[in-house]
Amino acid sequence: MDMPIEPAALPGATPVIISRPAEQTVPVVFASPHSGRDYPAAFLAASRLDALALRRSEDSFVDELFAAAPAYGAPLLAATFPRAFCDVNREPWELDPAMFDGDLPAWVNTGSSRVAAGLGTLARVVASGEAIYRGKLPFAEAERRVRDCWQPFHAALAAAIEETRTRFGYCLLIDCHSMPSHAAHGRNAKADFVLGDAHGTACTPRATRLAERLLTDQGYTVRRNEPYAGGYITRTYGRPRERVHALQIEIARELYMDEVRIERLPGFAVVQACVTGFVAAFASQVGTITGP
Repeated sequence: MDMPIEPAALPGATPVIISRPAEQTVPVVFASPHSGRDYPAAFLAASRLDALALRRSEDSFVDELFAAAPAYGAPLLAATFPRAFCDVNREPWELDPAMFDGDLPAWVNTGSSRVAAGLGTLARVVASGEAIYRGKLPFAEAERRVRDCWQPFHAALAAAIEETRTRFGYCLLIDCHSMPSHAAHGRNAKADFVLGDAHGTACTPRATRLAERLLTDQGYTVRRNEPYAGGYITRTYGRPRERVHALQIEIARELYMDEVRIERLPGFAVVQACVTGFVAAFASQVGTITGP
């Protein structure tokens, strides 16, 4: 059985792990921003929720599903801190004023749809809608998390993208996520994977089509941009005119994990092997569909 939670002590913990190939041979960077599971002890003490409730906001085990990326010539970045603690797929200062014990600076974004849903840079609620905190937080806590988590993750990601673009003339970022079963089944039909390219604005359509073909060839059902068209990372870094493309991939959790117990299912290895096959094929063919 997987441990329900792994307490950590930030600061001091490494906020992002970069798994690099011996030599980067493809113009691709993989990132897993929501699979972190190192929970600071002070955060656990301030939460009114148990460990499993907190962990249901994770994209659990996604970093493991894509762990083969370095073997195929691409770096993999994975946040170690949990999404419920600091969400790097948000602007750095998307904050809900109701969470804090004083007025927020005027430059803080308090009016976004993510903040209204309780899912800002510091989330007010977990994925199930339950409030996280027992009481209000000082703004200094938000500053600390942005400094210790958000900024190091994005500095590492921006550096990996720029290194790749400098070396190959362009970069394709694969932003790796997972989705709960209710989102996978959607309004129309079930999907095993959802590809988000911000409706064609963040990534060349040829890369999206390649990813779709490689997944459907393995027997998976794939949707595009519904219900996930791409979050802050995809939309911010995906700048095709500047030779950076970004494609978000959402994997249905029901394929590989027990969503209630946060445990790998017996079929985890099968899905991991399929994702590895996707990574290998995508890496070998990406040079044929985009370039400087």
